[in-house]
Amino acid sequence: MIIAVDGPLASGKGTIARALAAHFALPHLDTGTLYRAVAVAVTDSGAQPEDAKAAEAAALALDIAAIDESRIRSAGAGVAASIVSAHPGVRAALLKLQRDFARQPGGAVLDGRDIGTVIAPDAHVKLFVTADPEVRAGRRHAELINRGEQIGFDQVLGQLRQRDARDASRTEAPLMKADDAVELDTSAFTQDEAIRAAIAIVEARRGS
Repeated sequence: MIIAVDGPLASGKGTIARALAAHFALPHLDTGTLYRAVAVAVTDSGAQPEDAKAAEAAALALDIAAIDESRIRSAGAGVAASIVSAHPGVRAALLKLQRDFARQPGGAVLDGRDIGTVIAPDAHVKLFVTADPEVRAGRRHAELINRGEQIGFDQVLGQLRQRDARDASRTEAPLMKADDAVELDTSAFTQDEAIRAAIAIVEARRGS
């Protein structure tokens, strides 16, 4: 069983995907970590995220086992990831890796922005997780503050709106809801409520 979980930043898709993977005993891949890791590698090399050749080279050399979670979760890494993810060469370099993960024996859970539309269009269950921008910004702001970053809510909201626009308007694999995806708005949900709703959706799709 392949479960595709898509949605914008701080919608809750990562938490939901991890919970689904645990509940159904499936491996999980947060595909956003790949683009964040590429972005960090690009900036570490002295290049800018807008440098398509540098970004593609970083994607081709990416070692998943060497990804430093403590570095890729910063606000700056998130902004840079949105930029490098728009480069066709980067998406092409990471495409096979993601598809191989999805198609492993037994299935998998993947979350990102183009799982149900590009990476695994044949997924058995597709979820599109969303929430109001202000709610998402509040979640992201709290996460960054807890990580020790000094950043204001308005700055986080501005970055989030810019990223939403960039992700939705890019030519290659834009953020969008697959035609056969079930939308899950988590704006008014607690984390546990969102997870229960997602599990119920998957169970219903499995039984249909």
